[in-house]
Amino acid sequence: MYSIANWREGDQISDIYLCRSKIVGKTKNGKSYYSLSLQDNSGSADGKIWDLSSGIDHFEALQYIRVEGEVQRYQNALQLNIRRVRLAREGEYDPADYIPVSPYPIEEMFEKLLATVRSISHGSLRALLESFFVNDAAFAKAFKAHSAAKSVHHSFSGGLLQHTLRVVELCEDYCKKYPMINRDLLLTGALCHDIGKVRELSPFPANDYTDEGQLLGHIVIGVQMLSERMAGIPGFPENVRNELLHIVLAHHGEFEFGSPKKPALLEALALHLADNTDAKIQLMCETLSDTGAHGWLGFQKFLDSNVRRTEM
Repeated sequence: MYSIANWREGDQISDIYLCRSKIVGKTKNGKSYYSLSLQDNSGSADGKIWDLSSGIDHFEALQYIRVEGEVQRYQNALQLNIRRVRLAREGEYDPADYIPVSPYPIEEMFEKLLATVRSISHGSLRALLESFFVNDAAFAKAFKAHSAAKSVHHSFSGGLLQHTLRVVELCEDYCKKYPMINRDLLLTGALCHDIGKVRELSPFPANDYTDEGQLLGHIVIGVQMLSERMAGIPGFPENVRNELLHIVLAHHGEFEFGSPKKPALLEALALHLADNTDAKIQLMCETLSDTGAHGWLGFQKFLDSNVRRTEM
């Protein structure tokens, strides 16, 4: 398979990819065309089918398709101008080749996460964490395989685990530098802040919002999950319950970013800063990695800035 990450302008492509999405559009002249998102485990790229009259078999989103076309550059990004397409046949592809995966070993990351769970000294908080990450095999499996987003950052298998571990590590550093922080409370919040994403987003290859995710969002779902587990732990302190739920509710920091509450606790502020730091830096890294172009890359909506890579 010729990986999308290796595409170069002018390449002639004849290979199989996952059709992540398919949109039917119309040109200014009223002619129908298809706009596709193609994916393999190295990344994704746009595809366009301008001529639907011949050589274009029927297919739908989330099917594997063999495409023929030429790689072209449009607005500093590569896209495939597709001439022919057909459904891939059984045995022509391995689904594992089409799911983007974290570059870091999944089990090694999860073991580091479990080491943090074991380090929590507060009995009720440790019991809560163990109820998810140690005793619930189905949850642990989903958590390790899930992405952290549909498309913005960490949108790959293992992305939720990778993001959570990075946030935990940043929070651990905060605890060393700012002794006033309650380490057990902050790290529990860091470990749990995005657990709702296992229900907000569907598994790969779809990796799309579920009905529950669209209606409630991962913050509310996560608070529900935590509340249910805490209710099953005898003697869970009410003040710790409320503080932990606040930390999770406030981790997006601002109302305009979907946060139901603004941080009112030191630990809530620390978690918000760690979460935002990892999300924004990962987004910048992915933006720079997705294009081989030099110079300014244009305005990036989620970074709210025009960006480029350093030239040292």
